[in-house]
Amino acid sequence: MEDVVDVAPTRGPLAGVLVADFSRILAGPYATMLLADLGADVVKVEGPAGDDTRTWTPPARSETSTYYLGINRGKRSMALDLRDSEDLRIAQELARRADVLIENFKPGGMARFGLDFASVRATNAGIVYASISGFGSGPGAKVPGYDLMVQAMSGLMSLTGDPDGPPFRAGISVFDVMAGNHAAIGILAALRHRDSTGQGQHVEVNLLSSALTGLVNHSSAYVAGGTVPYRMGNAHPSVFPYEPLPTADNDLVVTAANDGQFRRLCEVLGIPEIAEDPRFLTNADRTRRREELRPILVERLAARGALEWFDLLIDAGVPCGPINTIDGGFMMAQRFGLDPIVEVGHGDRAVPTTRHPIRFSETPVQYELPPPELDEHGPELRKWLNTPTDERDA
Repeated sequence: MEDVVDVAPTRGPLAGVLVADFSRILAGPYATMLLADLGADVVKVEGPAGDDTRTWTPPARSETSTYYLGINRGKRSMALDLRDSEDLRIAQELARRADVLIENFKPGGMARFGLDFASVRATNAGIVYASISGFGSGPGAKVPGYDLMVQAMSGLMSLTGDPDGPPFRAGISVFDVMAGNHAAIGILAALRHRDSTGQGQHVEVNLLSSALTGLVNHSSAYVAGGTVPYRMGNAHPSVFPYEPLPTADNDLVVTAANDGQFRRLCEVLGIPEIAEDPRFLTNADRTRRREELRPILVERLAARGALEWFDLLIDAGVPCGPINTIDGGFMMAQRFGLDPIVEVGHGDRAVPTTRHPIRFSETPVQYELPPPELDEHGPELRKWLNTPTDERDA
C-alpha cells in the first residue's frame, strides 16, 4: 500500500494492506470489518445515499442504526456516485492502488463501471478481487441473494422448528455472516498466494455454497448417506442428551455427548445407577431410547434452578448452559473474562461494539476508528487519489 496522509493506524497482522470496499449490507461489510480489525486500511465506498443499513432502524444509537454500527468500525468512508464520470475515475484509481477489492453487486454489475475483475487486473495485476453473491455467477446470477431466501432454499429452515410445526428462519442472518467469514478467509489465502507469486486472483463466494458447507453433518447425511434430515426441534439426531431440559425455573441445555460425560451427569443428579443401566450404556443406546431417558433426567433436574445446575455440572465436567437472552450472553462472556465489549472512538464519537473474536499474542487487534459518517473521509481520500504517489504515476 502507498503512503497516505491521515490514514487509519497500520498496526496488526494486515498492516499495509489497502482494501477497497464496494460492498454493502452485511456479508461484505462484516468481512471488511474483520480485516480492518486486523490492521488493514479499509476504504468504504458508498453511494450518495450511503449503505442501506445506515437507516435500518430501530434500534438506533444517536439516530444511527445499530445494525450499521455493528459491522463498520475501523473503516473510512468515501461517497461516490459511480454514474458521475469524475467519481467513477476516483473509484477506478482506488481500485488501481488497492491490494484487495471486495464487492457484492449482482454478478456482472461492476463491469458497467469498468470495475470488474478483468478491468481492475489490467491496471493492477496483484489485485485480490473478492465477489460475494447469492447464488454464484452462473445460472443463479439472476436470482437476488438475501439471507432469508438462502435459509429457505438451502434446507436450513426445513431443519429449524418443532417437528410438527412450520419451518423457521434462524434468529440471525446466519449465511450472510458465514459468507463474510468465507470471504475473509479467501482473501487472506489469496494474499498469501500473491506474496509468493506476485499474482492476484478472483475470489468468489456465494451464500448458497456457504450454506451447504455450513450445514455440515446434515449436508453429509445427504451427500454421503443418502439421508434427508428432518426437523427435530431442539433435539440432535445422533446424540442424547443434547438439548434443553427443564429445571426448577428455566431450561438448561445439557450436552453430555459421550459416556464419561453421561456418567458424571448421572452422578451429579444423584442417579449413578442410570449410567450403568443396560438401556443407556452407549450413546447409540441413549439416542434410541431418548423417550425413556428424558423423563428420568427431567425429574432430577426439577430439584434446582438452571444457574445452580450450571455451576454444579460445569464443576463436574458436564457441558451445559442456561438459555440466555442477548444481555445474558454478554454477562456470561464477562463472567468468563472475555471482555466482550470494546469502545471504539473518543468523546461523542465513542461507540460500544463487540470484540473481535480472534486474539493474537504478538499483533493484538486495534480498535481505532468508529463506524464512519457518510463521506467522513472523502476529502482526504480524494486528495490522496488525485495526487501521484508512486512510480506508476510518474
